[in-house]
Amino acid sequence: MDLGIADRTAIVTGAGGGLGGAIVKALAGEGAKVAACDISAEALEKTVAESDGRVSPYAFDLADLGALESVVERVRSDLGTPSILVGITGGPPPAAALETRVEDWEKYFRALVSPVIRLAGLLLPDMRTQGWGRIITSTSSGVVTPIPNLALSNGLRSSLVGWSKTLAGEVAEDGVTVNVVVPGRIETQRVRALDEAKAKREGLPVEEVTAASTATIPARRYGRPDEYADVVVFLASERASYVNGAMIRVDGGLIPSI
Repeated sequence: MDLGIADRTAIVTGAGGGLGGAIVKALAGEGAKVAACDISAEALEKTVAESDGRVSPYAFDLADLGALESVVERVRSDLGTPSILVGITGGPPPAAALETRVEDWEKYFRALVSPVIRLAGLLLPDMRTQGWGRIITSTSSGVVTPIPNLALSNGLRSSLVGWSKTLAGEVAEDGVTVNVVVPGRIETQRVRALDEAKAKREGLPVEEVTAASTATIPARRYGRPDEYADVVVFLASERASYVNGAMIRVDGGLIPSI
């Protein structure tokens, strides 16, 4: 199937991580020109080296909102006007709701939520003018079923779901779609770190924690980053032109609700 995104320019944040790196590779494999963005230059080097196609690294801190406009201008100059935005942001530390402070919410809102909204605002005028655009935000299964001890992630990522759904209704007539993708337990460094943190809290071997987590997934395994990336790339494609305002789960059946 031709996804119709060859030569389109995409910006992917969190591109040095497991999910972001897989998405960069998948987009590049479809012929897109990809601006891979991450705070870690070293992680970006690995993503670029493992990608086939035109991938350019942009190392900067997403929480530095003042830098975003200059980065977008660099991407326009280097690769062309972006018409695809995939927003992935790192996760905040584990914490129970009663343990969090207002300062924590403000800090991680700036790191997780504000950059996605700001980047979309910078890219939307061109998307609407050209009559084509894709904005895809990666969140967490915690936006559907809150995950214990991840209060910051559950709350902050849920705000992106509400923003995305509202925006989807405002820009659809201009040919721009806005969707959210929800990962379950995907084999990434972030998920390994969460398993290790839970094992430490409960005094258990990490293998036991991982086995118990796997047992809650109907597929009986953690997902692969490339399986997640394939869904994101479809949503970024021409073929997904009538998918808008949706929240797509890639979780092996983990989330119990309909």
